[in-house]
Amino acid sequence: MAATKDPRPCSIADALALVGEKYSLLVLREVFLGNGRFDQLVRNIGAPRDVLAARLRRLVDAGILTKRVYSERPQRFEYRATPAGLELEGVLMTLKEWGDRHIRKGVDLPMAVEHACGNELVPVVTCRACGDDVRHEDLTAHPQAPGWTRTGPTAA
Repeated sequence: MAATKDPRPCSIADALALVGEKYSLLVLREVFLGNGRFDQLVRNIGAPRDVLAARLRRLVDAGILTKRVYSERPQRFEYRATPAGLELEGVLMTLKEWGDRHIRKGVDLPMAVEHACGNELVPVVTCRACGDDVRHEDLTAHPQAPGWTRTGPTAA
């Protein structure tokens, strides 16, 4: 089956176009850990400097990060998450938990995250309305994009 030139409109695809680029989520990981200076990011992520600079520009332009000068000579910047950027922390914690369970299989875990309650964070996705955990079998998609159904595009 040939790829369509007009794929399904999707907020997931839109978000991945921005934060799904290689190193973008790792930049956010480091910023959330308090490592927002360029040299810290290069060291902790291992990204080539030019690629990292491009990712940082894109994240700043998108309003996910802000940058502020911390040294005038030479001019150097520190990056911090905006409110929109901070909303991605739950996504990263959920990805971390998934990786701990399915890739590392609970062995040699590189980091634990403690919640304010004093326990290790184990994130779950819940329904805001009822408070129940979200499970695949409880979800029903209702496509809103014109010309699309759950199974694909409607006939022209």
